[in-house]
Amino acid sequence: MHPPIVVISERNRTFRQRIEVNGLEDLYADVPAVVGGDESAPDPHDYFDIALGTCKAITVQMYAKRKQWPLEGITVTVQRDDQDEKKGVYRLAVQLELHGISDPEQKAKLEEISHRCPIQRLMTQATIEITTRTE
Repeated sequence: MHPPIVVISERNRTFRQRIEVNGLEDLYADVPAVVGGDESAPDPHDYFDIALGTCKAITVQMYAKRKQWPLEGITVTVQRDDQDEKKGVYRLAVQLELHGISDPEQKAKLEEISHRCPIQRLMTQATIEITTRTE
């Protein structure tokens, strides 16, 4: 089991949260002003989308390195369409920009590999069970 992630509300009557992750530098989350936040940090939806983008980037980089392909870097753009979220549909469009790769077959393979990142599989294939309790 992994160490817990701890989320702490530190400001009186605002929604900004401090996030502690295994001794790393703290992260923060907030919500948009339209729902009462300060917009001082990414919101929870942003972190969900970030997880997918970073996982795809790392997965592609690891594969290219193992194959010794000339990938110099990757830019991943994640575009959210949440207009149907209340109906149970949350769309993410992902654009991969592969720096240093010009071979169309390598590009196609790296795109295919990006679909195998653990977070995409978690988002699309796993059953997630959440238990919540109060102290």
